[in-house]
Amino acid sequence: MNQIISIDHLLFRFFNSVIANGFFDIIMPLIRFGPVWIPLYIFFGVFLIYNFRLKGLYIILFGAIAVLASDQFCAAFLKPLVHRLRPCYDPDLAGQVRLLLSSCGGQFSFPSNHASNHFTIALFLISILPRNIKWFKPLLLSWAFSVAFAQVYVGVHFPLDVICGAIIGSMIGTILAISCKSIMNIDLDNDVNSIEI
Repeated sequence: MNQIISIDHLLFRFFNSVIANGFFDIIMPLIRFGPVWIPLYIFFGVFLIYNFRLKGLYIILFGAIAVLASDQFCAAFLKPLVHRLRPCYDPDLAGQVRLLLSSCGGQFSFPSNHASNHFTIALFLISILPRNIKWFKPLLLSWAFSVAFAQVYVGVHFPLDVICGAIIGSMIGTILAISCKSIMNIDLDNDVNSIEI
């Protein structure tokens, strides 16, 4: 475990300091700022309701449940259980963290809620939307990855925090998508020919 933590610290310093540049210093705090993505949430909400009507509403409901489950599992259960300090609070990294936010946030960092929640949404939508629509998969994965990466770059999470958050979120998103399809009897592959953007 000590070796894993050492590697995690090395990777953190690489992403937080070694590759630091002016462009990332501006863009990364914005990428991890939730309100920036409101237009994307609105787009997917409108897209789902417009194309799938009542099914779209069920998908939005289950998606919201998935994010709530992810957020609470990480914040209310895992973080208090693991008690891993954020990089900006870690005494082993005192004076070595480039914190690009006005506040470090809560004391504990494992796992990253940002990573978990965004991968939950991404995998939920990837798992439930028609397989024949190719454009949204790389968009959603790139979006979730960029938010997770930004958490490390701005100095509030270790790489292991976001990796585990991404895995947890992916599992929750996939499970809730399967549940939604099963419980609500939703198979959007049958509706693929009528989809409009």
